[in-house]
Amino acid sequence: MLAVAGRPPDTAAWAIEMKWDGVRAIVVCDGDTCRLYSRNKRDITGSYPDLVEAIAAAARGRELILDGEIIAQTPNGAPSFGLLQRRMHVVRPSNELIRAVAVQFYAFDVLAVDGDATTDLPYLVRREQLYDLTLSGGLVSSPPHWLGQAADRMLELAREHHLEGIVSKETESTYHPGRRCPVWIKTPLRHTTEAIVAGWTPGNGMLAPTFGSLVLAAHNSDKRLVYIGNVGTGFTVLARRALRKQLDDLAVDTSPFDPIPDRRELRAARWVRPELVGDIEYREYTGDGLRHPSWRGLRTDKTPDEIKWELFD
Repeated sequence: MLAVAGRPPDTAAWAIEMKWDGVRAIVVCDGDTCRLYSRNKRDITGSYPDLVEAIAAAARGRELILDGEIIAQTPNGAPSFGLLQRRMHVVRPSNELIRAVAVQFYAFDVLAVDGDATTDLPYLVRREQLYDLTLSGGLVSSPPHWLGQAADRMLELAREHHLEGIVSKETESTYHPGRRCPVWIKTPLRHTTEAIVAGWTPGNGMLAPTFGSLVLAAHNSDKRLVYIGNVGTGFTVLARRALRKQLDDLAVDTSPFDPIPDRRELRAARWVRPELVGDIEYREYTGDGLRHPSWRGLRTDKTPDEIKWELFD
């Protein structure tokens, strides 16, 4: 189940959770075996053997389906998507990497217990069942929710603790798998979006071996790819090298845009098959595209056909 973006409602009929800067995951435990799945149904169990072991221990042989977030924390305790990037794309992490980038699973919903689906139960009943599972401890936690708190105050708390924002959830709402529903409302403190990589521009000087910027795209309401800007900041040296290799593998002679936008930024562009999805932070959206965008990393849990935003029309 996915949230819509918007202002949080200040009514007693809504609960508030913190918004964690990680990747969404569904956990399926069947006896002593647990598996992790991304939101695009990829089996990511092998990428997080430490989490799988911890979740299996916390499940204690029960059959469970959980919804939650995989996060990595900085030394000050704030979730960091950038740090998590070091684990997201590794199919079989080494023990050294597991120690260097510790991850946790924050379970914020329960979809089934011992074979009985809970998706038709109200939000507060599901939360009570989640807490009754007593999963918290070690690498697995059930973060709290708040009732009767002013949304602006909760947003300020999220800001103070360097969190991504808040999610408001209607207390009587049921769970709708695979749907984006207005009974969950996400309110980020900073603007982030996913974008499709449509091409790249050559770099100068130290950037000549990799690229100067990536050409970003999204689908409009007609399902056509539209140009939304270029991003040239936020990359580490290693990320640039790895991306350049992927870009070379996806190279094509023709633009994925029809027609090609008449933009100065695209005159020297090299085109790629629109298969990579990136996570972008930006200041605002203008009619010309994203303003002051910064790269945050690849999203292997998202597919290009999911990337659309009505403001791009």
